Amino acid sequence: MAALTCNPMELSPCMSAILSSAPPSASCCSKLKEQQPCFCQYEKNPQLKGYMNSSNSNKVANFCEVPIPKC
Repeated sequence: MAALTCNPMELSPCMSAILSSAPPSASCCSKLKEQQPCFCQYEKNPQLKGYMNSSNSNKVANFCEVPIPKC
């Protein structure tokens, strides 16, 4: 298995769900699961922190059943 590359652009399928109240797509959920080990790294990035901590991000993660780690 290839090593995971932490790339926040991989989460672009989730942007419409995070920025609106649209339900996340299947591709969003699969990308969230794939990028989950990177969440703490993203949260430390000042440009991404607002997205990671938004209530819509939590709703998307809950919808996709991807737990948000405590960083």
